[in-house]
Amino acid sequence: MEIKARSISKGKACGEVLLSTEPIGFLGGVDPETGNVIEKGHVLEGQNISGKILVFPNGKGSTVGSYIMLQLAKNGKAPVAIINVAAEPIIITGAIISGIPMVDEPNQDIFSVLKNGQIVEVDGEKGIISFQ
Repeated sequence: MEIKARSISKGKACGEVLLSTEPIGFLGGVDPETGNVIEKGHVLEGQNISGKILVFPNGKGSTVGSYIMLQLAKNGKAPVAIINVAAEPIIITGAIISGIPMVDEPNQDIFSVLKNGQIVEVDGEKGIISFQ
């Protein structure tokens, strides 16, 4: 099955979905050394985003979040791809400077189609999310 989306950051990645119905703020929300979500009360608190296809509605918080994403990438702890419902500049910038493939504006409700642990491929060049 394929879902068409808008291309944001080039590249392709395949991995396991980690889904959050809540926005993610990388500054103070994700530990750049470990990739663990550290925001208190967040639906993903205590989970690790490293090597995952990170699916969430949008980003939130400080513009420094883009640099936290870059630090995650430098530390080998970044997600392999990002899918947003509606991307905003902090996450877009972070994905581009970190080399993380990213898409947004999927043509289906990703929260009803994708599940945690599901293996998907994100093609950031063509804007396609594919899975079995």
